[in-house]
Amino acid sequence: MIRGQVEGGFESVARVLERQVRRGGGAAVCVYHRGRKVVDVWAGTRDSAGRPWEAGTMAMSFSTSKGVVSTLLHILADRGLLDYDAPVARYWPEFGQAGKESITVREVLSHRAGLPHLRTLIDHAERILDWDHMVRALEEARPGLRPGRRSAYHAFTFGWLAGELIQRVTGRSLPEVLHNELTEPLGLDGLYIGAPPEAKERAAELGRPATGGALPRAAGLLNVSAWTGAVTGMTRAVGVPFDPKLMQDALVPPGNAGFLFESRLLDVPIPAANGLFTARSLARVYAMLAAGGTLDGVRLLSAETVSRASEIQTFRPDRVLMLPMHWRLGYHSAFSTRGRIPGAFGHFGYGGSGAFADPKRELAVAMINNRVSGGPFGDARIAFVANAALLAARAVRRRRDSARRVPLTVVGSRA
Repeated sequence: MIRGQVEGGFESVARVLERQVRRGGGAAVCVYHRGRKVVDVWAGTRDSAGRPWEAGTMAMSFSTSKGVVSTLLHILADRGLLDYDAPVARYWPEFGQAGKESITVREVLSHRAGLPHLRTLIDHAERILDWDHMVRALEEARPGLRPGRRSAYHAFTFGWLAGELIQRVTGRSLPEVLHNELTEPLGLDGLYIGAPPEAKERAAELGRPATGGALPRAAGLLNVSAWTGAVTGMTRAVGVPFDPKLMQDALVPPGNAGFLFESRLLDVPIPAANGLFTARSLARVYAMLAAGGTLDGVRLLSAETVSRASEIQTFRPDRVLMLPMHWRLGYHSAFSTRGRIPGAFGHFGYGGSGAFADPKRELAVAMINNRVSGGPFGDARIAFVANAALLAARAVRRRRDSARRVPLTVVGSRA
């Protein structure tokens, strides 16, 4: 049963969510339109015991975390603490070695720092729990690709690069900066990267993909070293962009991939992957971005900085993902079932979560869930939710001059 609230005209978003959870698991969706919350719904189950998803349930949202970390960095840039075109080494001196002296903040945020390789930095997946190890490894690493050229999705390394920059310029831990600069000013009810015990109690249990699911299947294929080496050599020789060795190094930690679904992954900050959010909190962050940096009278960013942060940096296909992601500064283009949404930006994640801002329509959409499926940027579920929200916003705009505002109505029973 769907629970929550929906404003008249946006009922189709709730119906999409209701259809999706029939296949199992649980999820929540929140939508803001013109600065107001118009959808706040949840449904399904939060764990294998069948406990219902509740209003305050959170879910680990994998790469959706990158958009939140990027927003933090833009807040600091807006205050003059960071310059997008300055070398990272200006703020993090130890980074400026082994050919990385000239890598800029802009190149990090647009996945052009040449450091997508995770497997060359660690000997086992559990190393990603050790912030200091990952920071030292990146300091000593030599770029595997030429910095400043084509983008190559920094699936894991992006988080420590952006996160350590935030810590260096503020002198505070990433979780502390997140709380002080986003959670508290926007009055968020659940936004963590590195979650305290009380927050973990609200976390939904992630349903691991079936044996034939996308991540295990990809991991199984990409871990065949001889195969990846041979195919990579062949594709490079003929100029084909498919590079399975690079995909393996960027996307698949060495060791047991199932480790990524264990609850202890939430204990420490892994900024590219382990954000724990409610859909409501994600939607408020992106509603602020959709409105040019302000929400409910609270300004966190200037309109100019939002414009700079959302300007497309790359148009060519990404070398890891083989798709034109249209990378902004920490965000990618948003899409629905009808394709790319012009002007919209955000970040989706493995497992089906995602959030985006659409300044043209003054729209923000966020979704979290625990039925994990799809590829590195989720699956069709977020696209169907996005499409329903876009169509509803268009219909509301058409009649806004003649129709009175319809209040939020309760859907189901409140949890």
